Formats: sequence, structure tokens, C-alpha cells
Amino acid sequence: MTTGWNFADVWEEVAKAAPDRPAQIQGDRTIAWRDFDRRANALAAHLLAAGLGQGAKVAAYLYNAPEYLESYFAAFKAGLSPVNTNYRYEPEELFYLFDNADAEAIVFHAGFAPKLEAIRGRLDKVKTWIAVADLGADIPDWAVAYEDVVAAGADRAVAPWGRSGDDLMLLYTGGTTGMPKGVMWRQDDLFQVLGAGGNVLAMIPPFETPADAGERLRTGKVGDIVLPPPGSAIAACPLMHGTAQFSSFAVMSGGGCIVSLPSRKFDPIELWGEVERLGATSIAIVGQAFAQPMLEALERNPGRWNLASLTRIGSSGTVWSHENKQALLALLPPGAMLFDSLGSSEAVGLGTSASMAGAEANTAQFLVGPNAAVFTEDGRRAQPGSGERGLVAVGGFIPVGYYKDPEKSAKTFRIFEDRRWSVPGDFAEVEADGVIKLLGRGSQVVNTGGEKVFPEEVEEALKTHPVVRDAVVVGVPDPRFGERVCAVVDVGAADAPTLEELTAHVKGRLADYKTPRALVVAAVVRAANGKVDYKAVRAQALEALGVQA
Repeated sequence: MTTGWNFADVWEEVAKAAPDRPAQIQGDRTIAWRDFDRRANALAAHLLAAGLGQGAKVAAYLYNAPEYLESYFAAFKAGLSPVNTNYRYEPEELFYLFDNADAEAIVFHAGFAPKLEAIRGRLDKVKTWIAVADLGADIPDWAVAYEDVVAAGADRAVAPWGRSGDDLMLLYTGGTTGMPKGVMWRQDDLFQVLGAGGNVLAMIPPFETPADAGERLRTGKVGDIVLPPPGSAIAACPLMHGTAQFSSFAVMSGGGCIVSLPSRKFDPIELWGEVERLGATSIAIVGQAFAQPMLEALERNPGRWNLASLTRIGSSGTVWSHENKQALLALLPPGAMLFDSLGSSEAVGLGTSASMAGAEANTAQFLVGPNAAVFTEDGRRAQPGSGERGLVAVGGFIPVGYYKDPEKSAKTFRIFEDRRWSVPGDFAEVEADGVIKLLGRGSQVVNTGGEKVFPEEVEEALKTHPVVRDAVVVGVPDPRFGERVCAVVDVGAADAPTLEELTAHVKGRLADYKTPRALVVAAVVRAANGKVDYKAVRAQALEALGVQA
């Protein structure tokens, strides 16, 4: 049995077994598995010829497009380490990331050239700049054209050091509460935690060797189990985010196709149109920021799209409300499921929540994963029904640590019960039936008069108000209580409720000390991946209230 899984080994088997199946689609572009493999070979050969050595970092500074996952495939083939890049970063943020990651190759959309030009002279480790064609932008003379590199294809690139399950992938976190950190995932650990080619819910066993990926595609079954045909998954959220990356890796390992939306700004009308046009089977999103406009588009356009192919919408990384799930399921095909995963860049498999029509899961409540637990701050396992608050942790297949940051690694990757765990900082309680009730990230807790208020809990209560489309809770200075709870709410075109109305609404659901004491009506600041930028929202609230930090 293989002990060193590498994604390239698996995807090459898929390409051999199903060369004509689509691997990547964006608009009118379709790249078959044969060409996906061939183009990635050519890019891998270029990276090696440029002088990149074992484990060298290849940064993907790209919008969602076929080139994103091609770049990753090429890096995996050559025993290199791909690095995600937030395309909203400004030059100094980009410099920090590329410098911190020791990037030696940067694959970028040509429209980003002006930002790169501002910092290029300081990035002396970069050996090759590879520009992807971009409407209205020229390929700069200091870069090679991506299409020129990959168009001719190449035989399989073989690095002198080969490839293994120890090869790393760096996933940089958003950095909304500090500088971005590069989470180091061994490919073997990530492949295993993503199911190793199997599916527990469908009772499909994991692969035993990479060749299983091809054999299952050729025969359409494993043992006596008849497999569903490989589906097409729409990456509605950015591929720079772990949610889209990880779900895409799993789909591709099963021979499926990843669909990138044609537009660069999320458009739910376009999304539902692509589901119908392509017969898409699943969608990857990040919580309410995507799910709410998706719901509103369906409600405003009843019966417009044939969504019969859709079986699954999956989310991870932020809260997805019970009310939204209920409303979506009423409009989706019978049998469609909504999967809400509790996890982060550092911790996959903390818990899951699955909803079907008539059986919608509550907000922020998750079934504990097989390697997950909640530990009190003094290292004891929180007992079900005890009411103890603790930190969610996951063991088993977890990252190596943070790149070049042993101090932060030691704070997140901790030893409990003589075992190594990933502890990303989310507080939770374990209810009597073993379900995890997520409270929120400790770094965002509002301390008001000595009482700790987890923003996510109040945010979900606010979102149940009929006119509130989105809500974020932050702490603002208070001379008496140290901090007070401030609600920043987006009501769209509706008339804004008063603070008193919102307070009364929340008070019927939560303790009095958790109710908002200040209100700002404004569009909520979120990162491109759908997560709340709490630092920016707090600054927004302080400015609106005329309060000094």
C-alpha cells in the first residue's frame, strides 16, 4: 500500500484512463485531461529549466482560471511547492508574501504586472516570471508568456529528486488578524485527510495505489460498488482559498472537472446559468457571503434554471446560517445536500454538518470528526454536556507547521494526551449528544464588563432579522465596560431598523450582555474568499461612530 501520496501521481493516472474527459472549463474554454496533463508537463519542464531546485516555491498570483490548477499540477510533477496568493493584495503585501515564501517562480495574470513592477526589483530570488494572457493587458517584457510555455506540451517532466508524499504545498492564510502565515501541508497528509480517493458517505473505499484512480474510471466501479460518473464542480469561491483548492483536489482525484466562472466578480445569475449549461453536480462556496446572493437570485427568478444535475453545495471557513439553508433547500432539486465543514487552513476534518430538505442542520453545530476533540485551556478534554468551553482540535493528518515561524507553529500545533493536534483557535462547547457548538475565534472575542461575547453567535442572531442581509459584530471602546458590542449590518435597499429594534430582536435569543449597544448600517467588509475582515470592519465602525481606538 502506498505510504507517500502525491497528487501528481494520481492525476496522471486519471489523464491516462480518461484523456478525453474535461478537466477544466471556463466559459467557452474546455481543457481535456490529456491536454491538462500535457500542458502541466511543459510548465514543469520550464520551471526545472529555469533552475528551480527541490521544494522551490511556485506562487500562483491568479484569478480563477484553468491556469491555476495547471500551475499546481506542474509544481507537484516537479517536486516543487505551490503557493497561493491573495489577488487583492497591494504591492507591499505581495512583497511580504513572496519574500516570506522564498518564491522562485511567479505565475500571474498579466493585468497584475503594474503591481509586480513596483516590487520586482526587490524579489531577487525569483528565477522566472510567467504571465497568463489577460484582456486589455500586455505581457511585460520581463516575463514569458504562459501560453508560449505550455502550448507545445512536453513529455512527462522528471526532476532529478523525483517526487514524494513529503513534497509540500504552502497555503497562506488570509492575515486578517496579523501577517499571513504559510501553512505547510505534506501532500501525503493532505491527500489522506481529503479522503484518499474514497468517500465515506457513499461507502467508496480509498485508493490503495495511484493506479486505482485510472482503474475506477475505466471500469466504473470498485469491487461490487458501481460508481457515479465523475461530476463537474464549480469553484464559485476563489481558488486562492483552501475551500476551493481542497474540494477541487478531491474532485480531480476522482476524474472530475473543475469549472471556473467566466466573470471575476461573483455573480449568482452567472453561477446558476453555468449549473444549467454544464450540468454541474456540485458548487464550492464560503458561507453566507455566497449563499445569500445565490438564494436571492433563485427567489427573484423562480423556475428560470434547470438545476436537476446539482447534488451538493459545500462550504467551509465561515458561518452558514440555518435560515439560508432552509430556504435554499426548498428551491433546489429533491435530494440535494448542503455540506458545511468546520475547518481552516491549518485544520481539516474538525466537524461536518449535512442538511437535506426537512433535515436542516442548525447554524454552527457540527458532528465531531473522527480525529477531532475539544480541549479546555488547561489541556483537559471537554466532556459532552458539561457546558465547558474549550478549543477545537484535530489530530491525525495535520500540517507540518507554519513556514519559517516556529513560534506560531508551537502555539497552533500542540500536544494533548501525548498526541500532536492542530488547534486553530476556535472556541466551542460539546453538547450532550456529542455535537460541537462553535462559539467563535478567540482572537475576535468582545470583552464587555468581564463577560466574553463571541461575535459569530450574535451575528447569527442578527441575521435572523427580516431585513438584515449580512452582519458583523466587533468590540468598540467603552469607558465603563472596556468594550461594548457593536453591530455592523447590511440591509440592502430596505429601511434600516433602529438599535432598539435590533437589540430587542437579539435579546429574545441571547443573554442581555450579548446584545448590541452600538449600530452601524453599512456594507460589510469581506475578503475575496468570503471571510470577514474584522480589522477593517472594526475600523469602519470606529470611523462611523466617531470613536477613537
